[in-house]
Amino acid sequence: MAMHHNFYLVALSVIVAIQASYVGLYLALRISGAFALNRRLLIAASAMTLAVGIWGMHFIGMLSMGMAAEVDYLVLPTLLSFLLCVLVTGIAIFMASLRSPHLLTIAAGVMGLGIATMHYVGMIALNSSARMTYDPAYVVISFVIAVTVSGLALWLAFSADRRPPLFLCATFLGCAVSGMHYTAMEGTTFDFSLAAQSPSTSFMSSDTLAVIVSVVAFAISGIFMLTLVPKRLAESKDHADSKTGEDNADDFTDAVADRSADATANTLINGVSANLLPIEKNGNRFHIAASEVISVHANAHYTYVFNGRDDLFCTLSITEIFERLPKPVFYRTHRSYIVNLAHVGQVKKSGDAAVAELNSPVRRTVPISRARVADLRQELAAHQSRQHSDAS
Repeated sequence: MAMHHNFYLVALSVIVAIQASYVGLYLALRISGAFALNRRLLIAASAMTLAVGIWGMHFIGMLSMGMAAEVDYLVLPTLLSFLLCVLVTGIAIFMASLRSPHLLTIAAGVMGLGIATMHYVGMIALNSSARMTYDPAYVVISFVIAVTVSGLALWLAFSADRRPPLFLCATFLGCAVSGMHYTAMEGTTFDFSLAAQSPSTSFMSSDTLAVIVSVVAFAISGIFMLTLVPKRLAESKDHADSKTGEDNADDFTDAVADRSADATANTLINGVSANLLPIEKNGNRFHIAASEVISVHANAHYTYVFNGRDDLFCTLSITEIFERLPKPVFYRTHRSYIVNLAHVGQVKKSGDAAVAELNSPVRRTVPISRARVADLRQELAAHQSRQHSDAS
């Protein structure tokens, strides 16, 4: 039978999908630079935000339809569809955050197939009220839309050389979700001949329920944004904007002084221990060679050494670590970060400063303070020149 929609609720469903996509991607883009517990929290929050928004969009989309009979939703399929949505978005976001082209392709497939599967699992919840038949052509088209458009959104957000505005990426992902849903619904036929024709006894109208679901989705997104985007990020940005030229010069001078101490520092530390760092992992203590270090990050009172796959706890301060690492291969991009120039893929602008994308099995970005962007580019060019000279 033909269906008609409340276009105000249709528009609301698309808005919910786009806002959830924006917040979910915003949090996901910070996963690569996060460590330990904060990294896991960002993955969970991004997955939950996207899942609530995607599921909410589908639910509001269902409420927008004018039904010929009262519809009851079975609890188990409804909950199962939501849990499936959380699972697939979590897997997809984690894979995409690694910034590997191969894994990004898999992430697009996982997210697209997961969104479409979640839709059809959720439709089972209507089995008690109506008999449904699906047009195979529309089923295939809905899956293709979900995979291709969500894949495009993930590629633009995580892999494009020059990432477009995040809102554009979120719009693509939101359109993938809503486009898949309404395409699938267009190919769905409902038979209410077996449904009870009793008048509706619902204590809440579809419009009110849709508004409540959308408010919950917006609230969850807002809570995660407020709690997981650290205050120190905003404070450090404000601090950077308010720094005088003299302060920037001092930071830059410190970096140059650290590099000029290169030969002296390496001479003072004897033998093999000069380039070894004490590491702790799972209660075991060992040492890691400087050649295995991709980057170093100081987080409050803790310092982590990244070897390309894992963040390893180090008992030394970041200043002590920098003194042990050979220069000019290692460069201090920020008071809290050190990178191995041999593993810097490219330097990208990020707001007033920049980030260095690392070439490692687990992709990661490292922030660069504004005063050191130009110097890092020079050091990177000099390092690449030395590599070419050595190779020839």
